[in-house]
Amino acid sequence: MSGTSAGRLYLADLARIASVGLRTRRMRAALSALGIAIGVAAMVAVLGLSASSQAGLLAEIDKLGTNLLTVTPGQTMEGQDAKLPYDAPAMIARIGPVEMVESTGAVDANAYRSPYIPEINTNAITVKAATLDLPTVLRTSVAKGGYLNAATANEPVAVLGAAAARRLGIFSIVPDARIWVGGRWFYLAGILNASALSPEIDSAVLVGYPAAEKYLNFDGHPTMVYVRANTERVNQVAGVLAATANPAAANEVIVTRPAAALVARAAAQNALSGLFLGLGAVALLVGGIGVANTMVISVLERRSEIGLRRSLGATRGNIRTQFLSEAVLLAALGGVVGVAAGAMATVVYTQVKGWAAVIPPLAWGGGLGAAIVIGAVAGLLPALRAARMQPTEALRTA
Repeated sequence: MSGTSAGRLYLADLARIASVGLRTRRMRAALSALGIAIGVAAMVAVLGLSASSQAGLLAEIDKLGTNLLTVTPGQTMEGQDAKLPYDAPAMIARIGPVEMVESTGAVDANAYRSPYIPEINTNAITVKAATLDLPTVLRTSVAKGGYLNAATANEPVAVLGAAAARRLGIFSIVPDARIWVGGRWFYLAGILNASALSPEIDSAVLVGYPAAEKYLNFDGHPTMVYVRANTERVNQVAGVLAATANPAAANEVIVTRPAAALVARAAAQNALSGLFLGLGAVALLVGGIGVANTMVISVLERRSEIGLRRSLGATRGNIRTQFLSEAVLLAALGGVVGVAAGAMATVVYTQVKGWAAVIPPLAWGGGLGAAIVIGAVAGLLPALRAARMQPTEALRTA
C-alpha cells in the first residue's frame, strides 16, 4: 500500500492517518482535548505566576535592601516589658559598619478624624514618635505633602502612614488639615507611601520626639530602632546590636531582619503553588481518562476501517501505531492549547500586578511533555485492542 515499506509507515502518512479520527469527529476531539488543555493551563499558570511573583518579590527585596535590621525591647527576667535606653540609637550609631540609625517610640494616645468619634473606634491606628530621617532608612517616600523637619518636630504636627490615612479617610493634604490626637488637634504635614519592610509604620500617626514629649506625655524611650548596615557585614552588626543597644541587659533586646520575612513569604508562596500544581495534575489525569474513553469509542466505531486496512496488508503494528499516534496527537493539541492559555493568563495577571512575566521552561516544556505522556498512556490500551482485531471479525461485526 502507498506509504509503506516492509510493514512500516512513513512519518507523513502516519500523521495523515492519525489525524483522520480527529478531523472527522471534531467536536468529540475538542472536548477530549479540553480536559488536557485545562490541566496543562493550570500547571503552566501556577508555575508561571509563582516564578513571576518570586521574581517580583526578589526585585522588591533588592530595591529595599537586605541590610535593614530592627532593634526592639523584649521582656525582663520577671516577664515584664523591657525598655531600650534613651541613648540606644546613639550607641548603635557608633558601630563602624552601621550607615544609618533612625527610631520610633510608642505613644500612649489614639488618633481620630475628629473629637466626636467614639474612643473605642481606633481603627487599629497607633501613634508613634519618629525621628527626622525615618523615610530614608526605610526606603519609602512621601506621597502627599511633606515629612517632619526640625521645626515641625517640636510642634503639634503629624504625618500619616499609608494605611492610617486610608482608615481616616484622608487622601490629600489641604491647608489647615487636622486630626484629633491624644485629646488635642494636630496639623497634618503629609502622607507616606506604603513601606514593605515596616508595615507597622503604615498604620501609624507619626509626630516628632519633642512634640510627643511636650503634648502627648511620651517618656522618650525608643521602642523600635531601624539600622542600615554595610551589606557585607550585616551579620556581624546583628551579632553586636543587642549588647550595644542595652549593655546592661542584652538579653532584653530583640534583633530582627525584616527582609527575612519577605523571603519567608516567597517560600510560603512556593508551598502554596505546589498545592495548586497538584490540582492541575489531577485535572490533567482526568483529561487523560477522557482521551482514553474517546479512543476506546473510536476503536469500536472504526472496526470496518481496521478490518479493511488489515485486509489490504496493514500489519498489527501499523494499526497499533495509528491509534497510539492519534491519542498522542489529540493530547498534544490539548497541551499546546493549554500552554498558550496558561501563558496568556500569566501575562495578563503579571501586567495587572506590575511584575515581569516569567514562564520557566519547566512550565511549558513540562506541561506539553506531561500531556504527550498522558496521551500515550491513555491510547496504549485502545491501540493494543485495535491491533488484536482479526480482519474477518472486524469486517463481519461492522
